[in-house]
Parts: sequence; structure tokens; C-alpha cells
Amino acid sequence: MAPRAGTALSSQFSKEHLNSRMAVVSNERKTALLAQFARVGKALANPARLQLLDLLIQAERSVEALAAAAGMPVGNTSAQVRALHAAGLVTSRRQGTRVFYRVAGGDVAALYRALCEVARTHLPDAEAARAAYLGSDQPAQAVSRPELLRRAEAGDVFVIDVRPAEEYAAGHIPGAVSIPLGELPARLDALPAGTEIVAYCRGAYCVLAPDAVRLLHANGVPARHLADGMLEWRLAGLPVEAA
Repeated sequence: MAPRAGTALSSQFSKEHLNSRMAVVSNERKTALLAQFARVGKALANPARLQLLDLLIQAERSVEALAAAAGMPVGNTSAQVRALHAAGLVTSRRQGTRVFYRVAGGDVAALYRALCEVARTHLPDAEAARAAYLGSDQPAQAVSRPELLRRAEAGDVFVIDVRPAEEYAAGHIPGAVSIPLGELPARLDALPAGTEIVAYCRGAYCVLAPDAVRLLHANGVPARHLADGMLEWRLAGLPVEAA
């Protein structure tokens, strides 16, 4: 017996209604998923948080130490780092009354690096800001990681880490000597004569190493800086020593 016309229309309506409901449910679930992804983007959409993340990539710090390194009030630092923690970008541990934060993993460091590179590639203002911060005048041609590895192995270069001492202790290029930028003027006489100095710092967007090279040049010391820094060194899987 052939189905009645009303039954066929009712069946068609049910299928369309079901498909529509499935599409709505699927879209709601996708939106919920994307909302979780957006939490990370929201946490990164703040210059102060990016600065704190940059510091925590280098070394674990207490809120007080992090505030001092960033030049921010402790209360604001605490609020901003909690936002990073809520987004899963940093982890914490408590020691007595103090809370210490560190980056959640190498993937977070890679995300931070990718964010910087995408901005510099696609935003002309980002490149202009980079040049203004680091200095458009390059004190000398930068040293690549392969060149530094080759020359360090040959022993014809003296590598200095100009980051703060706690960052050096957390991890540094093997054989590098810790000379924080603020101490460099008083330690010029301790540098080996006749050997080129290579300075490095946190990463490609860190001003400490270029400033160290400018200071060395001003004192007649041959020097260059690593093209990037400790962030990229770690992400490349190169050897790291820790104190």
C-alpha cells in the first residue's frame, strides 16, 4: 500500500526538523569549543600579561620578584598573572606564604614566539615598534645559532649571558658566563683580550644583548649579539645548562 501524502509530508518535516536541531546542537558545541580557545587569546590580549609571560618563560618567579622584574605594582602583577593562570598558560606552587609561577610548558613558549612573529610579519606598526625599542642601528651583524655553536666549540669566542642572574641559573647556553647588563661596566677588565664577545639575552625581542654590544663597542671591545636568544635556543632543542 502506498504511503498517504500526509504521512510522507510529515516524515519529510521530521527529517528537516531533526537536521535543523542537529545543526543547532553542533554549532552550539563548536561555539563552546571555540570559547575555550578564545580564553587563551583573551589572556594574551594584554601587553602587561605578555611581559609577565616573557619573564616567566625565562625563569620561575614569585609574584614579588615578577613585579620587580616587570616594573609593575605587586597588586597589578598578581591580578595579571592570575589571569594567565586561569587560561592554563602558567602554573603555580606555594612555598610558605609565597606563590611562585612558571610557564606551563614549552608549547606556551612556542605560542608566545609565534604570536610575536605573526604580529611582526603582518603588522607594519609592530616592525616599527620593534625597531624603536631595539634600536634601528644594529651595533654589529648578529651571530646565528649555528655560527655560535661552531665558534664556541672551536673556542674562539667568549659568550656572555646578560640576563638577570636568576634567569641564567634557570638555564643558559653551555659555557656562557653570567654578566648581567647592569654589572657589565664594572667587569670589562675581566673579559678576555683579543677574543670576540658574543652577548645574548631572552630572545629576538630583548634589548639587553644589543645594549651590551653597544656598551662594549664604546669601550673598544669587539662584540656581537646572538640573533635571537634563550627562548629560541630552547625551542630549537639545543643544549641548556642550569645552575
